Amino acid sequence: MDTDAARTRILDAAEELFYGQGIQAVGMDAVRTDAGVTLRRLYQLFPSKGDLVEAYLDRRDRRWLSALADHVDATADTPAARVLAVFDWLADWFAQPGFRGCAFVNSYGELGATAPGVADAARRHKEALRDYLTGLATDAGAPAATGRAGGRPPV
Repeated sequence: MDTDAARTRILDAAEELFYGQGIQAVGMDAVRTDAGVTLRRLYQLFPSKGDLVEAYLDRRDRRWLSALADHVDATADTPAARVLAVFDWLADWFAQPGFRGCAFVNSYGELGATAPGVADAARRHKEALRDYLTGLATDAGAPAATGRAGGRPPV
């Protein structure tokens, strides 16, 4: 298995396990088993659990923000409708089977005080989301606020 495929399988397993069970409840051996890689391969790609957690959060950030922006772009054609489309997307997300809240809030709640990388990932995600929403609101005519104007989060 090449490096990219192994990395993807590991991150897929980590996302499912960390989000579903909590980061502290999941050991590296469980990730290895679910990913179908050797423990050696896992540690070659992610030298510590902290490295894996940060990579999981970084990928989740990109995917989550991109999915939101894609939905807004595909379903709304006016600035006001783009703002409302965010709420439609969130309602669908909340109703998904296995929904366990925001992965960034959950991760920070588990590890934030002891894991600066997790705190940084949560902060970056929340800042990017705030900037995206501020841009949508500004485009829809809301009074000027801090943050970047525009239509897509930085992913």
